[in-house]
Amino acid sequence: MKKIITFINKKNGSGKTTTFNCINNYFKITAGDIIFQGESITKLKTHKICKLGIGRTFQVVKPLSRMTVIDNVTASAFCRVGSINGAKEEAYRILEFCGLADQIDKLAKSLPIGGRKRLEIARALATKPVLLLLDETAAGLTPSELDEAIELIKKIRDSGTTILIVEHIMKVIMTISDRIHAINFGQTIAEGTPHEVANNPAVIEAYLGEAYAHC
Repeated sequence: MKKIITFINKKNGSGKTTTFNCINNYFKITAGDIIFQGESITKLKTHKICKLGIGRTFQVVKPLSRMTVIDNVTASAFCRVGSINGAKEEAYRILEFCGLADQIDKLAKSLPIGGRKRLEIARALATKPVLLLLDETAAGLTPSELDEAIELIKKIRDSGTTILIVEHIMKVIMTISDRIHAINFGQTIAEGTPHEVANNPAVIEAYLGEAYAHC
């Protein structure tokens, strides 16, 4: 079983999404090196990084809005599958896994936010990632959709994919995380198990203010 590692901080601008953008070369880094499975990926094109096994979602979901749900996932499946029939079969399998099998013929733009978030995950899964980067997958969901998202994330982990997730919602963070990495304005302030990070004075101060850090 692989792990779920969570990046947290309450403030915008702390560097969480930027880290994802650097990992998959959406942003070019100006110093340092990014190592994946023992090899540098710093100079690789984004599509080659995807081929190596790093998939991602975006904080603002980006479906192919005028295409159907199944065609969205089929397009991603071509990363690994060479035929249209094979890609469609793979797309249907993933949509069933993600709870969207009954939505396959709908236009992506017609889905509610919860459905679009699931579609975003399905598109990333179609690339068969070893490491999946999830950027605020739970944002904007209803309580019932939140519970479903938690179960889906756990199911992905249990299927053998390591997940690195950016999240603010404490219910998600404390329920799914094997390890948490807390950052504040680009600097690490705590790292460890959910219990260790939740009780760290620096994290409490970042979330609640200095007055609560030593209570």
